Amino acid sequence: MNNAFLGALQKRRTQYSLGRNLPQPKEELLALIQEAIKHSPSSFNSQSSRALVLFGAESEKLWRIAVDEVRKVAPAEGFDKTEAKLGSFAAGVGTVLFFEDQDVVRSLQEKFALYADNFPVWSEQAGGMAQLAVWSTLANADVGASLQHYNPLIDAAVAREWNIPASWKLRAQMPFGSNENGFGEKPFMDDAERFRVAG
Repeated sequence: MNNAFLGALQKRRTQYSLGRNLPQPKEELLALIQEAIKHSPSSFNSQSSRALVLFGAESEKLWRIAVDEVRKVAPAEGFDKTEAKLGSFAAGVGTVLFFEDQDVVRSLQEKFALYADNFPVWSEQAGGMAQLAVWSTLANADVGASLQHYNPLIDAAVAREWNIPASWKLRAQMPFGSNENGFGEKPFMDDAERFRVAG
């Protein structure tokens, strides 16, 4: 089966060994990220997903914040491994921080009361699709990435440092850069256990 979109999905893998050896300029990477989010679906075309894209020293600052915040709650014993992992994220070119705008969610809840309970769920689904879209788009451009979740530990510090609107709820972080290591075989469960077909 030859399908460009499926090819991008198949190419998307978690990359922890990031570097700064990318041919694309910052402007091109930013355009890829913005277009991927812009064209991601959302319920009622709410466009609730938001992003902060950090490059270079600003991305490094984010992961120093993460080290400081995680250190407050993590056991001291073995923290050097955690710190090294966080440092590996800072070794890349940048980081995308994904947010969902809660003002958009609340507005939809008020406007369409019948579906009020669903809008927070649909917002999370929209955020997940935006994350996958960015990740696959970057992978298709031979840019490595992984998806991280240090929220809510880092939320307050991030909001202060980058003047994030109060309604933006941090949902995930995606460090990205050059692929400095290859990928192993990805295991899949048996299709018969995962899929059912009728008709």
